[in-house]
Amino acid sequence: MTTVYLSLGSNIGDREKNIGRAIEALTARGVRVTRSSSLYETEPLEIRDQPWFLNSAIEAQTELAPAQLMAMLLEIEREMGRERRIPKGPRLIDMDILLYGSDVIREPGLEIPHPRMAERKFVLVPLAEVAGEVNHPVSMITIAEMLEATADRSEVKNWPGKSTRS
Repeated sequence: MTTVYLSLGSNIGDREKNIGRAIEALTARGVRVTRSSSLYETEPLEIRDQPWFLNSAIEAQTELAPAQLMAMLLEIEREMGRERRIPKGPRLIDMDILLYGSDVIREPGLEIPHPRMAERKFVLVPLAEVAGEVNHPVSMITIAEMLEATADRSEVKNWPGKSTRS
């Protein structure tokens, strides 16, 4: 089993329910979720004229290879109704592999660790909650240190709704 860290986000419909459904779908497919962050409401970055996101991060255990895990995430997104019409635009659910053990993978369509995670506070805040002391396999600094060093000053707020936290 490999420990993986995933990012989940939604800004369409019942955002909280969408994230919960995605976690349930992962579990139903044999991915064992071991920790979940709180939910955070985050402002959109690149396309600003869209609803705010809810984001979270999970720690999980999987026997799937990285490409298989990514294919599963894309399948869950499709099954939940995600349509990729506008890059960086509104989305029902978005799931990304942030870390896959300490592996570094650079393949067409799959880069792990996620290549822009250090620039995204909406990823780092929830990830630091579940994996603050984990070292990034390339920079070798902890996720907490990465969060402290990020230049991203976008707003990330605690979500008062119920949590996916386990």
